[in-house]
Amino acid sequence: MARTAGRHFLQIPGPTNVPDRVLRAIDMPTMDHRGPEFARLTKKVLADVKHIFKCEGPVIVYPSSGTGAWEAALVNTLSPGDRVLMYETGHFATLWRGIADKLGLIPEFIESDWRRGADPEAIGARLVEDTAHEIKAVCVVHNETSTGCTSRIGEIRAALDKAAHPALLMVDTISSLASIDYRHDEWGVDVTVAGSQKGLMLPPGLAFNAVSEKALKASEQSALPKSYFGWAEILAANETGFFPYTPATNLIYGLAEAVDMLLEEGLDAVFARHDRHAEATRRAVRAWGLEILCVEPKEYSSSLTAILMPAGESADAVRRVVLENYDMSLGTGLGRVADKVFRIGHLGDFNDLTLLGTLAGVEMGLRLAGVSHQSGGVQAAMDYLSNATDAAETEPVAASR
Repeated sequence: MARTAGRHFLQIPGPTNVPDRVLRAIDMPTMDHRGPEFARLTKKVLADVKHIFKCEGPVIVYPSSGTGAWEAALVNTLSPGDRVLMYETGHFATLWRGIADKLGLIPEFIESDWRRGADPEAIGARLVEDTAHEIKAVCVVHNETSTGCTSRIGEIRAALDKAAHPALLMVDTISSLASIDYRHDEWGVDVTVAGSQKGLMLPPGLAFNAVSEKALKASEQSALPKSYFGWAEILAANETGFFPYTPATNLIYGLAEAVDMLLEEGLDAVFARHDRHAEATRRAVRAWGLEILCVEPKEYSSSLTAILMPAGESADAVRRVVLENYDMSLGTGLGRVADKVFRIGHLGDFNDLTLLGTLAGVEMGLRLAGVSHQSGGVQAAMDYLSNATDAAETEPVAASR
C-alpha cells in the first residue's frame, strides 16, 4: 500500500489520541511489579487519581476494558436475584443491562428513545413505588457514548434521596471522566465505573471502580461469585503498593503521567476546554443544516457529538468517504442508530486547531459523498472559537485541585 503522509485523525469518541508525554511514559523498561519502586508508583497513582474522580475513598484499578469495570461494580455489591434499575440511554446502557442479566440479576429497564439522558423524575417515581426496597442498585451511564447525551447525576442522586430509597447508585463515566464535570463524593455515587482510553488519554487496557463506604459495606454481604474482580484482595494488596496479580505496569506509568497532565491544566480548565469544543462542533452541525441526535440542550455531551443523517442518507458511506480521502476516522452509529448517525469525538488531548481540522474533514466529506447540506460549518466553528478565546483571556480560570 502507498504511504499516507501526515498523522491519521482519530476522531472517534474513544480510544482517543494518546499525547506524546503519555507515550513516552509508557515506553519505559518494565519494572519489577513486586519491587519497592513500583510500590511507590502505585501509591502515588492511587492517591492522585482520586482528584480526577473527586473522591476520598479508594479507586480500584483493573487491567481490563471498561466492560470489566461494569462487571466488577455489580459482582462486588449484589447477590443473585437482586433487582437493578437501569435507564436505556443508548447502546452502552443496553450492554450493561445485558451483563446484569447474565450474572443472574433482575435488570429493570426504563425505556427511552436514545435521544435523551436518564430522566431523574422517572427514576424517582419508580423508586417511590418500590416500598419494599426490592431495587438494590440504580445504574446510569453518565455520558452515553453512542448518542452524545449526558445524564444529570446530581439530580438523580436527589431523586434517590427524595424517595428515601437505600439503593446503591452506580455510574458509568467511561466517556465522561476527565472530560465532563463529575463529582463522585458530592453526588453520593457509590460505584463509579471508568476506563483509560478516553478522557484519561491512555490506550485501552485499564478500568476503574471508585468506591464509597456504603458500597464497601455492601460488598461484605454480596453473594455473586467473584475472583479476579473481587475488591477485597485488591484493596489489601494496594495498602502496600502492590496488586494480587500482575498489573498492567506500563499503562500505570502512563496513568501517572496522564493524571499529572490533567492536574497541571486544572480540571476546571479541562472541562471548559471540552465545553468550548463541543459548542463549536454543534454550531458547525447547525450551519450544515444537519440535526444533532441529542434533543435536550441541557444534556448535550461535551465529549462527542452524534449527527443524524438526512432521511435516505448513509452515515457509514460518509465515514468511508472521509476515511478514504482524508485519513480521518469518525465514530460509527451503534445499535438502533447504526448507519443513521456518525459521531465526532472531541475529547482527550484536543485543541482548537485539531477540532477545526476535524470539522474541515467532515465538511469536505459531506460534499464528496453528495449529502445535502449547507456550507459554512467550519466558519461557524471558527467564529465561535475565536470569540470564546477572546473572552477566556479576560476571565481568570478557577483552580480545580
